[in-house]
Amino acid sequence: MQSLDDLDLRILALLQHDASQSNQTLSERVFTSAATTLRRVRALEKAGVIERTVAILSPEKLGGSLTAFAEITLDVQNAEAFDAFDVLIAAESAVTQAYRTAPSVDFTLVLTVRDMMAYHALVQRLFTAANNVRNVRSRFVTQRSKFSVTQPLPAPRGA
Repeated sequence: MQSLDDLDLRILALLQHDASQSNQTLSERVFTSAATTLRRVRALEKAGVIERTVAILSPEKLGGSLTAFAEITLDVQNAEAFDAFDVLIAAESAVTQAYRTAPSVDFTLVLTVRDMMAYHALVQRLFTAANNVRNVRSRFVTQRSKFSVTQPLPAPRGA
């Protein structure tokens, strides 16, 4: 996809705050026709700018949960070991976000589990020596102060 123009950026700004709005509503808010808006959204999806559309659920409304940030250092540090750990954590639903990081730790994970017992079970499954993990340092969330999945958008051309 070529660079994003002002219309693309307006569409993206609105969609990342509320992707459930109808195409008609979206088109009215970006001041263009419904057909043009739909064509632009489909092009943004095809180009991978819009990766997917999801519902963001409330952990509190689902019975509560425990969120932890885990910093992982692998014992063997090479491309194959990193790829193998990526595969391992990708299959685990409790790993809600995963990042390869540098320089001091290899991975930073966001873990969401029901309670401390579930956390301990997860540690036993994922972070044992059999999975090439040398060190784990976890921090537990006591209160969520801000949560957003929005991405900063570039300034429109000519702005």
